[in-house]
Amino acid sequence: MRKSHVVILLICTMVLTSFGTYLGIQFTANDEKLDDTNQEGTIFQPSTTSEDLDMAKIQKTYQLIKESYVEEVESKTLIEGAVEGMLASLNDPYSVYMNEEKAAQFNSSLDSSFQGIGAEVTEMDGKIIIVAPFKNSPAEKAGLKPYDEIIRVDGEEVTGLDVYEVTLKIRGEKGTKVELEIVREGVSKPLTIEVVRDTIPIETVFSNVFESDDKKIGYIEITSFSRETSKDFTQQLAELEEQGIEGLIIDVRGNPGGLLTSVEEIAGEFISSKKPILQIENRDQGREKIFSKTKKEKPYPVVVLTDKGSASASEILAAALKEAEGYPVIGERTFGKGTVQQQVDLGDKSNIKLTMYKWLTPDGNWIHQKGIEPDIHVSQSELYQLHPLQIDESLHVDMNHEQVKYAQMILKNLGLEPGRVDGYFSETTEAAVKLFQEENKLPVTGRIDGKTAEAMEEKIREKQADAKNDRQLQMALKYFEYKD
Repeated sequence: MRKSHVVILLICTMVLTSFGTYLGIQFTANDEKLDDTNQEGTIFQPSTTSEDLDMAKIQKTYQLIKESYVEEVESKTLIEGAVEGMLASLNDPYSVYMNEEKAAQFNSSLDSSFQGIGAEVTEMDGKIIIVAPFKNSPAEKAGLKPYDEIIRVDGEEVTGLDVYEVTLKIRGEKGTKVELEIVREGVSKPLTIEVVRDTIPIETVFSNVFESDDKKIGYIEITSFSRETSKDFTQQLAELEEQGIEGLIIDVRGNPGGLLTSVEEIAGEFISSKKPILQIENRDQGREKIFSKTKKEKPYPVVVLTDKGSASASEILAAALKEAEGYPVIGERTFGKGTVQQQVDLGDKSNIKLTMYKWLTPDGNWIHQKGIEPDIHVSQSELYQLHPLQIDESLHVDMNHEQVKYAQMILKNLGLEPGRVDGYFSETTEAAVKLFQEENKLPVTGRIDGKTAEAMEEKIREKQADAKNDRQLQMALKYFEYKD
């Protein structure tokens, strides 16, 4: 199946780059009737198959534009436009053409590091959506969240651009700034968020040990599935097992996915050969079941943590552990991406990323646009839903503004009573601000300026990082109390 797709793509490229020779038909510079003879006077017998007629139509359009359009157009522009048009007709946001620049950018995202803001984006219903910010990235620190819709980059509208064009605008050198205007569910007006670009290390595996009810519970967070992820996971899992863990939490919250081979290798650590890790379905060859090479199960129970930012490869892992081994999923319903793309080189450093397969769970379920429902549904507290502060001018008493509302919610979650959370800056809110400033050794003005806002958000990040405030993690730890 893969070879046939490659051949088809290469033929399409060859045809588009050699219009004058295909079928031996030449087109005039205008829309005159075609002559049935070539320059030597030979009578043509053109094919009348539907496919040949369609290709002739493409040829004629190309030649017409090249020779008669009011302005000169480069051949490369027309060819790339034709390829992009074919892919656009699929109405599949995951099937895209990548020119040399975009292809290089895509490949770099799987390397050990890159420069940017650290967020996975995708296209949904014509909108550019953040799937999830990377852990500890500038995007996460700036307050970007899953399902934020990007509508402008540095003041420029991105409507109609593909996801790679938008990504190129967002990426840039370390230390430079990019301004994103986003639409967020539950917020009446677009938010403007400034992010300082940095080097984003692709460190994808983080582990820890928690003590719960006199048990050692291992914890591994996977933030994405890159080239080194499975190797790092295996190494850190072995270290946890050497410490005598009696249970394991695998956290794929906010994990946008990545390489299929990486997730297969990780899932293979836990799944015996009773059921497949997943099933792959293509157009012609039906379904193929992919099994683990492991023959024995782990001697300890496992739990998977998910949220709406868990997508693609992380959903494969969650579904495999849930259906093949009966390990529970705790948290929120996942993103819902059930297709697999393959990158096809077009020979000029450009490529096509084409949806070639559906992936299905071990039991044959397709979760595309549905997601995986958790066995134990747990939502995070308001602490994890707070919006970033954008301070163009100091917030002060008697001001009525949406940013005041966000500040009041932050104060409330820091244990400082603002009196109200409706956006009106009351005297009680001022008192809460003064108390925060005093506790954090800031000038006690009662106004929220840039420095105060930055300090408030830093304190919120510290609370969010505290495992005691993580409801989903705490539920997972509680689960092990009842396991033998």
